[in-house]
Amino acid sequence: MDRVDVESKNVVSAGYDAENSILEIEYSDGGIYQYTNVPQTKYEELISTDSVGRFLIQSIKGVHPFTRMN
Repeated sequence: MDRVDVESKNVVSAGYDAENSILEIEYSDGGIYQYTNVPQTKYEELISTDSVGRFLIQSIKGVHPFTRMN
């Protein structure tokens, strides 16, 4: 999955698979996580928000199931 770089202290990049509604996040510690059932609008908000970390906490973590990829 292609990811775009984001401006964040804890997040390096984010990508989205529209066909499967999967959001992929690469964290600065090297962890890569895939969150499922994420609407594309949330991905678009994530990459345009002023605070990626805050958006993840408020709108993704604890809301969407995830799998650690590495």
